[in-house]
Amino acid sequence: MDLMAIAFPFNDPVAVHIGPLGVRWYGLAYMAGLLLGWLYMRRLCAEPRLWGGASPVTPHQADDFLFWATLGTVIGGRIGFFLMYEPSMLLHDPLRFFRIWEGGMAFHGGLLGVGVAIWIFARLNRIPVRSLMDLSAAAVPFGLFFGRLANFINGEIYGRLSDVPWAVEFPARVLLAGDAAGPRHPVQLYEAALEGLVMFVLLRYLTHSRLALRAPGLVTGVFLSAYGVFRIFAEYFKEWDYGQFFTTAFFSEGVVYSLPMIALGVTFVATARRGRAEPVTA
Repeated sequence: MDLMAIAFPFNDPVAVHIGPLGVRWYGLAYMAGLLLGWLYMRRLCAEPRLWGGASPVTPHQADDFLFWATLGTVIGGRIGFFLMYEPSMLLHDPLRFFRIWEGGMAFHGGLLGVGVAIWIFARLNRIPVRSLMDLSAAAVPFGLFFGRLANFINGEIYGRLSDVPWAVEFPARVLLAGDAAGPRHPVQLYEAALEGLVMFVLLRYLTHSRLALRAPGLVTGVFLSAYGVFRIFAEYFKEWDYGQFFTTAFFSEGVVYSLPMIALGVTFVATARRGRAEPVTA
């Protein structure tokens, strides 16, 4: 190991061993993100000041939505990972799809999965779709923060070789074939900070200081745009897989998939209007 590099602190992806069973850090991270996000959604629902009256989403509906959000995140994230990044892996080992504990979630796929879950749940419960989207977007930074920590613990999606003082020496067991050993950018922690902490502060400012929830679609639009920018920034510190279809010497697949998010986010911001959202009646 390079003497100037920080040693990778996690040698076991399992946090707790219970006989032959093991509770993995990856599962704990996603559980923490979903549960904290759900609790935060309930709190936002209970603050009429933020909505200009009673919230169009009740705390009880937020409870029910947790299941839908979990389903959309997991199914969408897994499908997105294999279709967008590793289609050959699924062809060689179809059962890998169900081994979630081994890692492999794509945010863009999870976003689409949650988007479908939001639309279906809102229609079934006669909730304004944009308001439920805003509520979900405000809570997403919890999941992103812990999800990126899970990426770091698993040693996946690591950064490029670097000589910065905080570079981390990832173990050979997590490196992909052809990637050289050496100190690397802990890019997963960069993303945890940007997509989790900075994003939460930004959206918190919008919801509580600018009362953005009164303009349905605004929080969603800012979230999508900001995530796209943060993700593109972080991509240029990552070790790219040039075997992926859209990856070139100038941009990665993560960059390509983030550009439509920015465009969609700008559209939501431009079309957001102040006023109370009315329940869906049909």
